[in-house]
Amino acid sequence: MAFEGNIQIRLFSEQDNIEELTKLLNKAYKPLSEKGFRYLGSYQDAAKTKERIESGECFVAVMDNIIIGTILYRSPTKAKGTEWTNQPFVASFGQFAVEPEFQQHGIGGKLITLVEERAKQDGAKEISLDTAEGATDLINYYSKKGYRFVGYTQWEITNYRSVLLSKNLEREEFKE
Repeated sequence: MAFEGNIQIRLFSEQDNIEELTKLLNKAYKPLSEKGFRYLGSYQDAAKTKERIESGECFVAVMDNIIIGTILYRSPTKAKGTEWTNQPFVASFGQFAVEPEFQQHGIGGKLITLVEERAKQDGAKEISLDTAEGATDLINYYSKKGYRFVGYTQWEITNYRSVLLSKNLEREEFKE
């Protein structure tokens, strides 16, 4: 599906609607939930969305004043929770979603590139994320973007083991 419109990527602001962002997350994570993965994004409420936003920098992709994508960046000082992300040179991202009808149009890639650049500005040598071990489509998506397996973790709020993926930000990627 082609779409028309100007997409702006910016920080989430107090003027933005937290309920709208939460609905986007719930909707984008629903297909994973239907596969049996209990991602927090699939069922979190607005209070949890706000709490998670406060743990980092929330970027949104906006088209015609509607949020159609989001990603939450955590600097190396805030990227905590696993042996890998507790290291002082590792940034992370999560709460990453694009409205289903706008997926596969490069919006997610732009959001990831933005947080990778943001991590470099913070002096991070790596940027990490986690996803369900069984979410092979997502793992393949991240692998194509230069992310590699670095470990496992088990979050109390999920019903699956997570794979930790990380990308070295100091290496120059070869582009064809």
